[in-house]
Parts: sequence; structure tokens; C-alpha cells
Amino acid sequence: MANLSVNAILITFMKKITKEQVEELAKLARIGLTDDEKESLSKEMTTVLDYVQMLDEVETKNIHPTSQVTGLKNVLRDDKIKQSDISITERLKNAPDKENTSIKVRKVFE
Repeated sequence: MANLSVNAILITFMKKITKEQVEELAKLARIGLTDDEKESLSKEMTTVLDYVQMLDEVETKNIHPTSQVTGLKNVLRDDKIKQSDISITERLKNAPDKENTSIKVRKVFE
């Protein structure tokens, strides 16, 4: 099995996604599913894994990795500071909470 990719190993050991595996995934994702949805997802996920197995069989030895195929490049511009026509008082009118001339926000980090 040393030559197999992760996808091939997963597919080798999981020919079919069971309803119980879907239930476990739903529990981990904290989403509620009906029995019909669990059954449907079991079939759909199995189909996806079958497709991944087909892709895994494609020869890609001499293919260079590609992040995008359009040939477009990011267009960046320099940040420029410019004066606003709106006063600080006017800008702060829509702020839910403020302190002096700053908008107050909840802590992100403790």
C-alpha cells in the first residue's frame, strides 16, 4: 500500500459511507439531519468518493501543479491616504458604541 494516495486508502477502507458514519459527521459538525437526509447523504458521499477514486487513477506524473488557469494576475494598487468629506461626528452617528472619536468594538482576544 506504499504507492497509494490518501484518497485511495480512504476508498479502499470505505467502499460505502454508512448512515452511522453520516450521523457521526453530523454530530461533529453539530447539524441535525432527518433519517431521509442521512440516507441521502450516505449515497451522495459514496458517489463523491467513487469520483475521487476515478480522479486518483488519472496519471499526473508529468503535470505541473496549477493554482489558476486564466493567466490573469492580481492587480494591486498602492494605498493612498486622502481626506474624507464626512466629519468625524457624522461618521460616528452610525456607530453602535463609541469612545471619544473612536468606534468601540468587543474584544477579539483576551
